[in-house]
Order: sequence, then structure tokens, then C-alpha cells
Amino acid sequence: MYVKFMGDKDPEAIKDKTVIVIDDGIATGNTLLSTISMLKKSEPAKIIIAVPVASQNAINKLSGLVDEIVCPLIPDTFYGVGGFYKNFDQVSDEEVLMYLNKFNELKKAV
Repeated sequence: MYVKFMGDKDPEAIKDKTVIVIDDGIATGNTLLSTISMLKKSEPAKIIIAVPVASQNAINKLSGLVDEIVCPLIPDTFYGVGGFYKNFDQVSDEEVLMYLNKFNELKKAV
């Protein structure tokens, strides 16, 4: 998967840097557990999670593992992330590659 999106580019060095993990929302927190574990191996200075919506259980599960969680909506009743979006369609691989290419073009221009 990494090669498909990043090619032969080495991963960014994150040691002693602040890493912000952005997601569309957190239901259980299980997916982010593995992400956090992987990131911690590279010894970042801080790990911050930024999401628009999450369950209280997920916040409780993750809050002791990261430096900060930014989440403006933690509803009392949570049935799934998609319930908080008007459009929760999947993003295609082609769309991801298009945005990554645009990002890389902008980086070169700066």
C-alpha cells in the first residue's frame, strides 16, 4: 500500500517532531491504536489526534496514549462515524493519488 501512494520515497523522519493524526472520526479507536503504536517507535515529541467526532469510549481508550485529542463533538449516543456526515462516500485510490500529486507539485513550487 505504501509503495502505491508514496512510490520509493522514504517515510518522513518524525523523531522529536509533533505528529498530528487526522481522521474522519473515531468509533472504537482500535484502528488508531495500531497507528499510535507504530508512530511511537519513531519517537515523536508529541502525538496529537484531530477528529471532528468520536465516541466517548474511543476518547477514553486513546487519551492516555497520546499528548492531546482535539475533538469538538463527543455525542452521548454514537452509532458510527458515517451518521455524522451528509455524504460519507469512500475516497477512491485515484482521488488520493490526484491529491498527493497536487500536494507534491505545490511543495516543489515553494
